[in-house]
Amino acid sequence: MSSALVVYSGGLDSYTLLNKALQNFKKVEAITFDYGQKHKKEIDYAKNNCLELGITHKVIKLDIADLLSNSALVGDSKIPEGNYDKEKMKQTIVPNRNMIMISIAASLAIKNKLQYLWYAAHAGDHEIYPDCRPEFISKLGEVLKICDYHEIVFEAPFKGMTKGEIIKEGLNMDLDYSKAWTCYEGKENPCGKCSACLERQNAFKINNIEDPL
Repeated sequence: MSSALVVYSGGLDSYTLLNKALQNFKKVEAITFDYGQKHKKEIDYAKNNCLELGITHKVIKLDIADLLSNSALVGDSKIPEGNYDKEKMKQTIVPNRNMIMISIAASLAIKNKLQYLWYAAHAGDHEIYPDCRPEFISKLGEVLKICDYHEIVFEAPFKGMTKGEIIKEGLNMDLDYSKAWTCYEGKENPCGKCSACLERQNAFKINNIEDPL
């Protein structure tokens, strides 16, 4: 029986990926990480969606915020506003975050004898985030094949896709994107000013549809 573990933040990309996995595998589980990020709204979205979908879901608490504090997403610095500017957006890099998370996710996949490990890096991440680059995905995939007697197939199905293309795929699956949180701020409503909000807005605009949030 084909099976997969999805690294699921609760955001738009991983929400789409989770639902794509449900269409491709007979058994799907999800793992979410609380690594000391400034808000837990995405985690709440992940919990609620997994509960609704009947998916086995594990939230892992990582007490590593002091190791990641150079990032605006976990430190005291202000979340940068405005569109993606390479130097400005480097402030939102969480050093080695994906390596840490994927390593722990791999341990869970091995424990539960799941065959695939999916995460939602996409083409828009490549230039800014080192641990979303195709070479990172490829090299880590090689390692995960040999890290245990239980071989894991590590994939990032969206690595060649833009966020607009991800949304298009999700719309074709009739996904409700009000169930995916993107904003870097954890307020009641999205701020509409941070780069994550602006990228999301543009992706919906490309698809000629209004963002439900």
